[in-house]
Amino acid sequence: MNDMTEVMSPSATTTTTGKGRALLWLLLPLGLLLLAIAWIASTDPLRNFNNGAPPVEALTYERTVLDDTGIHVLVRAGGSEPMSIAQVQVDDAYWNFTQNPPGPIARGNTAWLDLAYPWVLGEAHVVNIITNTGTAFAHEIAVAVPTPVPTQSMLWQQALIGIIVGVLPVAIGLMCYPALRGVGQTGMNALLALTIGLLAFLLVDMTFEALELSAESAAMFQGSSMVVLAALASFLILMAIGRWRGTPAGLSLSFFIALGIGLHNFGEGLAIGAAFAAGSAGLGTFLVLGFAVHNVTEGIGIAAPILKVRPPLWSFAALALLAGAPAVFGLWLGSLAYAPQWSALALAVGAGAIAQVIVEVGAYLLRSNKGARSPLFSPAVLGGFLAGIGFMYLTAAIIKI
Repeated sequence: MNDMTEVMSPSATTTTTGKGRALLWLLLPLGLLLLAIAWIASTDPLRNFNNGAPPVEALTYERTVLDDTGIHVLVRAGGSEPMSIAQVQVDDAYWNFTQNPPGPIARGNTAWLDLAYPWVLGEAHVVNIITNTGTAFAHEIAVAVPTPVPTQSMLWQQALIGIIVGVLPVAIGLMCYPALRGVGQTGMNALLALTIGLLAFLLVDMTFEALELSAESAAMFQGSSMVVLAALASFLILMAIGRWRGTPAGLSLSFFIALGIGLHNFGEGLAIGAAFAAGSAGLGTFLVLGFAVHNVTEGIGIAAPILKVRPPLWSFAALALLAGAPAVFGLWLGSLAYAPQWSALALAVGAGAIAQVIVEVGAYLLRSNKGARSPLFSPAVLGGFLAGIGFMYLTAAIIKI
């Protein structure tokens, strides 16, 4: 009779034992942490340090809606304990309100407050929320106007504005492609540097705007950290995608530039939409004209990497839509569902994308000048870079109020 037995080698036994010990040392600290959390939650050992002070409270206004029924505000709680709203003042007068959902607002949760207040068109109003501990949180409505309601006509009008702001200027810049094809290496260097210059301005502008918006959001979102980490994650992910099959060049690099500019134009659409929603119709029109002029050079920057190739005609339409169409979606979102933390997150992602494009265009510029001494400091490159920054800075002055 033959015995069919398996004999485990000493090395295999050692490996299995080592893995079991590693798993044990991983589970042991996790188990201790769970026991500590359960003990703290059940016994509340910090209650002896309670000196009777009220809990820390924080309230952030995220949306304000004005219609024919009154004023409606969306608030988010951020205190250490659930907070209860006791009273609401509008222009120093107490008003009845309804809360949805009712009851205390837990940390991180939101609630709508509805007030049947007869607001006056074009006037300023101040809403003041008072909690049951007596803490007050004020919010100013600078110009009272009806909040836009999503209708088919309004969405089409906003889409047209978004096309004028985003798609049209980029398309005009791309139309310079035939005239630019005759430039030599020096002209090519200047155009690539121009692209880096305008992208550098957009990077700085988007980063500071994202940080400003993040400061208006609830503290629990950790605004500045969220912006930095989102931008870093966007940069690394796009770098990995871009280098997946080698270093991008030619048409693929143009698409990366268009993507970065498109995310920036999404932020511009948010600004215009928020201006209309806040009642700044004149400012919104001013922003439309300013952004249209501001974005003309973006098409030239997108065209720079493809001057030495003949891409298919459809690619120009795709590049214009990728770079400009996000302005339409940003305008819709900004006028209908604006929230500072999500706007800051979108701008941070755009900043990371633009940083990735700057790196890739810079690498492409260096590859195009192999053997040249210090190509980054040549007159053409420095001149193009400074011209890009200068043009964006001067045209941005039109839209900064």
